[in-house]
Amino acid sequence: MQQTVANPAIDFQSETYKDAYSRINAIVIEGEQEAYENYIQLAQLLPQHKEDLIRLSKMESRHKKGFEACGRNLQVTPDMEFAKEFFAQLHQNFQDAYAEGKIVTCLLIQSLIIECFAIAAYNIYIPFADPFARKITEGVVKDEYTHLNFGEVWLKEHFVSAKAELEEANRQNLPIVWKMLNQVEDDARVLGMEKEALVEDFMISYGEALGNIGFTSRELMRLSAHGLASA
Repeated sequence: MQQTVANPAIDFQSETYKDAYSRINAIVIEGEQEAYENYIQLAQLLPQHKEDLIRLSKMESRHKKGFEACGRNLQVTPDMEFAKEFFAQLHQNFQDAYAEGKIVTCLLIQSLIIECFAIAAYNIYIPFADPFARKITEGVVKDEYTHLNFGEVWLKEHFVSAKAELEEANRQNLPIVWKMLNQVEDDARVLGMEKEALVEDFMISYGEALGNIGFTSRELMRLSAHGLASA
């Protein structure tokens, strides 16, 4: 397997890089924190899977610590206020769904949208990361696939009853991903991550997950269009 080497054109110590990193690093820290909390709440909605979901939540907590260490390594203070605002809409939608006991919507937001978003971002970032962050991120990506798998398996088993709610949840939440990507486009580029690559990776992961659950190719195109309509 070819060893990826960080882009020599990137100066990890430059003020421009550190400024962009303060927001991107905060986003991954906040994303892992929210995932930790979401899995704990999902464990309450799915008591028969409590053990699995608590295990996933603990993994997210470890990821958060890893990404905090990445920031410290570059002597960057993460802009957590920015990150909380960045996730505010998805966070609110998850909390609203949780309050209504909408397991399907909660799983779509956390196990599909957030995990696919994270997988896409981490995979695109790894070749451009500083050596310390690359090692941490490579370990995290392996874990994220198991999180995605939990949501896929549960939703596949309940596909017939979940389908209508999945379509509605997709319509409500997929456009938010585009707003989020637009918001960080400039910062991501400083870190070597092009928006087009992020969009492509996200849509591939997300489309595969929806296909695994039971949607047909034609349905996938319609579901994807809900995101593209707001691009």
